[in-house]
Amino acid sequence: MEDLGMFDLVERYLNGEMSVQEKEQFELLRRQNAELDQFVVEQQMFLSNLKHYGEHREMKHKLQHLHNHLVETGAITESAEEEKLAPVVRFWQKNKRTIAVAASIATITALSITGIMQALAPKGHQSYLQQLNRKMSQLEGVQKEQNKKINKLIDSSENASKSPDLEQISGGTSFLIDGDGYLVTNSHVVQNASTLIVVNKGKEYIAKKVYDNQKTDLAILKITDADWKSFSKLPYDIRKGVVDLGEEIFTLGYPRNEVVYNRGYMSARSGYQDDTLSIQLSISANPGNSGGPVLDKNGSIVGILSTRDRQANDVVFASKAVNISKAIEELREDTAHKSLNTPSYSAIKGVDRVQQIKKIQDCVFMVKGY
Repeated sequence: MEDLGMFDLVERYLNGEMSVQEKEQFELLRRQNAELDQFVVEQQMFLSNLKHYGEHREMKHKLQHLHNHLVETGAITESAEEEKLAPVVRFWQKNKRTIAVAASIATITALSITGIMQALAPKGHQSYLQQLNRKMSQLEGVQKEQNKKINKLIDSSENASKSPDLEQISGGTSFLIDGDGYLVTNSHVVQNASTLIVVNKGKEYIAKKVYDNQKTDLAILKITDADWKSFSKLPYDIRKGVVDLGEEIFTLGYPRNEVVYNRGYMSARSGYQDDTLSIQLSISANPGNSGGPVLDKNGSIVGILSTRDRQANDVVFASKAVNISKAIEELREDTAHKSLNTPSYSAIKGVDRVQQIKKIQDCVFMVKGY
């Protein structure tokens, strides 16, 4: 959008000169373009302050004119002592009422700015980032059926306590980092859950959280279900090198009840507000994708999806793969998990994408938190 064209559109919008259809289209554009939205807010603040400044000057001139008139007519007099006062003191005594009014206007303006920001910013933009986990609002009938399945699983496992009144509170994605049932996901996906169920191809398994780091937004889960059968090896590895700008990436995740594939590219080496623990991706993502693997064309893990920018289309952030490696090293310090072993190479390098997906999807699990 050209600068002059932007000024013209914003001016017409603020002056109420747009038709209903134009206004709707412009507000949609504001929701999609953070730069335009900020410009509109700043322009309105500027015009508001300019209006207050003009009112202040006009009032000051009127007061000064009235003061001079009263002196000329003899209604008030200025004593010799006042004439001897320092200019600053004279200025204060002469204009203290005007200054008081100006101070009041400044205070009102300052208080109004917050209101202007809230009134003009489109709804839903209070938070720039949105976590990609699913907040569950359950229908009663669906919940009862789900609880029956979960209670059946719990009853069949000695490692889980019975919980007859479970309600699903969140959901997301996870993926294996060890064939013995170790999975990694986002910390925010499992943060408030007391019971965890992971699902792959309709098969449900009980899992527990064995590692949690809210700073890097990573959690490691361990499948404890007696029905779990270990993988001999995983098809992918965890990439140690950096990802290049423009490099193609793809993901698998659970924004719905079946695994969904998506692809894009790496658009920035850092995350939101230059966060060095994350990378920025140009890819579409929806609630439920949190915790999903980000892979390069060779089938190596380069990150884990976590958040998206509310104000920009297809701008997603992922925790870097190095954070996964560090989390694994920290977990290995616990003797109970010392045997955790991640794959050292990708077995799907050079394989076409369809075959890569078929291999990887067996290792990507839906996470349900209760």
